[in-house]
Amino acid sequence: MLSTTLRALRTRWVTFVGSFVALSLGVALLAVMGLALASSLDAPDRGPERFAAAPVVVKGQDTLDVPTSIGDRTRKLAQPRTVPDATVARLRGLGTVVEDRSFAVRAEGGPADLVGHPWSTAAFAPYELDAGRAPEAADEVVVSGDWARPGTRVRTDGGTVRVVGTVRGLGFENAVFYTDARAAELSPRSLQLVVDADAAAVREAVRGSEGVQVLTGDARRYADADPDRDSEALTAMNAMFGTAGGVTAFVSVFVVASTFAFAVAQRRREFGLLRTAGATPGQIRRMVVHEALAVGVLASAAGCVLGSYGAPELAEWAVDESLAPRWFTIGDYTWPYHMAFWTGLFVALCGVLAASWRAGRTGPTEALREASVDARPMTWSRRLFGAALLITAAVTLALDLVTNPGDLLQRKTYVSRPMLLITAVALLAPVLVRPLARLIAWLPARLPGAGGMLVRENAAAGVRRTAAVAAPVLVTVALAGSLLGATATLDGAKATEVREQTAADFVVTPAGGAGFDEATLQRLRAVSGAEVSPSSSSAVYVLEDGVALIRSDARAVDPRPLAATARLPLVAGKVSDLDDDSIIVNEEWEKHTVGERVDVWLGDGTRKSLKIAAVMTIGTGNNGVYVTPRNAPAAPVDRVDVRLAPGTDTATVAADLRQAVRASGGVVLTKDAWVRATYPETDRTSRMGFFLVLGIALLYTGISLANTMVMATSDRVRELAVLRLVGATRWQVLRLVGAEALMVVMVGGLLGALVAGLNLVGMWSALGLLSVWTSIEIPWATLAAALGACAVLAVISAVVPAGLSLRRRAVELAGVRE
Repeated sequence: MLSTTLRALRTRWVTFVGSFVALSLGVALLAVMGLALASSLDAPDRGPERFAAAPVVVKGQDTLDVPTSIGDRTRKLAQPRTVPDATVARLRGLGTVVEDRSFAVRAEGGPADLVGHPWSTAAFAPYELDAGRAPEAADEVVVSGDWARPGTRVRTDGGTVRVVGTVRGLGFENAVFYTDARAAELSPRSLQLVVDADAAAVREAVRGSEGVQVLTGDARRYADADPDRDSEALTAMNAMFGTAGGVTAFVSVFVVASTFAFAVAQRRREFGLLRTAGATPGQIRRMVVHEALAVGVLASAAGCVLGSYGAPELAEWAVDESLAPRWFTIGDYTWPYHMAFWTGLFVALCGVLAASWRAGRTGPTEALREASVDARPMTWSRRLFGAALLITAAVTLALDLVTNPGDLLQRKTYVSRPMLLITAVALLAPVLVRPLARLIAWLPARLPGAGGMLVRENAAAGVRRTAAVAAPVLVTVALAGSLLGATATLDGAKATEVREQTAADFVVTPAGGAGFDEATLQRLRAVSGAEVSPSSSSAVYVLEDGVALIRSDARAVDPRPLAATARLPLVAGKVSDLDDDSIIVNEEWEKHTVGERVDVWLGDGTRKSLKIAAVMTIGTGNNGVYVTPRNAPAAPVDRVDVRLAPGTDTATVAADLRQAVRASGGVVLTKDAWVRATYPETDRTSRMGFFLVLGIALLYTGISLANTMVMATSDRVRELAVLRLVGATRWQVLRLVGAEALMVVMVGGLLGALVAGLNLVGMWSALGLLSVWTSIEIPWATLAAALGACAVLAVISAVVPAGLSLRRRAVELAGVRE
């Protein structure tokens, strides 16, 4: 049996080369993803950056700690607290105290992520002057980097300033340094300060001050901006690589199983001859399994070698694309290779399992078979399994729609759900191929000439071949439509939700990150014919089920102008009932009955009991809560909605609004322009992850198409020769082969579009149940590109081997025997 297996591998190498390439590539990708995940499990300890040379940093309370029965639960505060004045006074008695401030700066010609600081904090990084001098006047600044030189005048959102000095950039920020007095005007709140004193004395001085932290040594990094960015980046990167690895495993099983099934179908007469010679069904099955085992071992070993070279390239790409921290590299791990190798071997055996069973059922009479028509292209077990998966997908979708439609909007759901439906449709593909092929070829078959009729009949007769070629196209189109369509539909739903909830004619936003001051708000309120509704971004925290500390985004607003400028999706209560002792929540909250009281923690950590004044629908998950400004302490006004009185001239009010915010650098947008400017987009890491997944699927599709087309064409040499003998020219035969390839790709594309459509309809239904009615967004350009790439690959893979075979005389080809 072993010798028979080796001879089969040697003589039918074309049949197995596609499986070998697909499997080795899959193992390589699994090894690469495993190495990337292993290297990203833990971030290295990051040292302090802005305060590397600071003696002691004192930071106000910035976290909320809530004890529960299973341990403390911690959340970052939306509005961190300042260090109490009494504590600051005691610290000044110990030594020099320097207050730190950080605020966003927008400057013409400058980097987009500019951040302002007082000049006195520059020495703690330390920054050193490369040119010029320190700022002395309110309109003087020092900048990091080389985007501006001393003497340059720069227009910023805080007014025009003159660059008087530059410092060398340290890599972690793009800084603008003002005088201490001017920085205090631009950012009045100081959340942390540097104390030049003994650490023990500082700790003694802050004793009794709630939540105040004393940071020394490496702990000073917690005073830097976003100290957890490395771990957050690694979490996002792990999700991306994990998703790509899961899709790789799924697609590799799919492609390998399809390839082996088609190979077994092609070898019916060979197996029939072996049965005629005395081989038992068990021997046939073992031979097929041994072939898969040999291919699996060789391909898995080759894949591990490829993975060792590919992992460093992936790490470099992730760093270059800012998807990973700058320090990210591939570590020295061995378990990903073991995981990839044994997974590849398991995939090979799983892929051949059903095919080997079918091979063992081949009867001796198959040796006498001459026709290539698939009389029974699909077994009852495949029908039952495919129907069971289809029913499972439908039932789980219905249960989610009835019990928890919001779950269908989660990334883990709309990434994993298509896999089940793809498998079900692929298993049932032989049933769908024949009617789809006849439908697609209906018009060409009625045109003059026999080409359209031959394309239709060949595709309908070779159902297994058509299904094997259509399967990888189905995967690619279904994944592209489902993943990109789901994110686009969800983004569109969020934009629709915002548009419907905004009744304002204009929306005014600050240019910087400090928000509007009271003087600017007074000028806005003084604009004739405008109803002004200032609001602030904050958060509230609630403990649900006694163990889960949930953060909900909150908007602090006066209820009277809110009613005029917003249309909240209320299911109970009234907006006008909102006051300093109440809150508007959504149905997702554990307590959501009007009049019921709920214990919450405000954005600064203050605990308070509030009465539920009204309840909103859940929506896409963006329906946060509403409180009054008194329940959002220290939250700056970052948005002003403006509703025009009837008969008011729009252009006049717009000009008055722009004049009112000119000094503070605010931006005045119409409602539609504001919705477009704030249109939600999937984060960059998720988008890159999806394109990585689609790239993997398209790569596998190319391999599978090329392999299956070459196998199919080599098996049709006599058929093509007969066409030549009855009068068809070489180019007519090649056009026929190309047309068949195009039609099969169209069949796969239609099946993939069916899967994507069903997934998107499920999401659309969930949005409707959540009271968000929006259109389904279909990524037509991406689908067309994917289908076009599949078509080109299929035509080339079919026409090239056919052209090579037709170089021989038709009489010789017609006499070829297997």
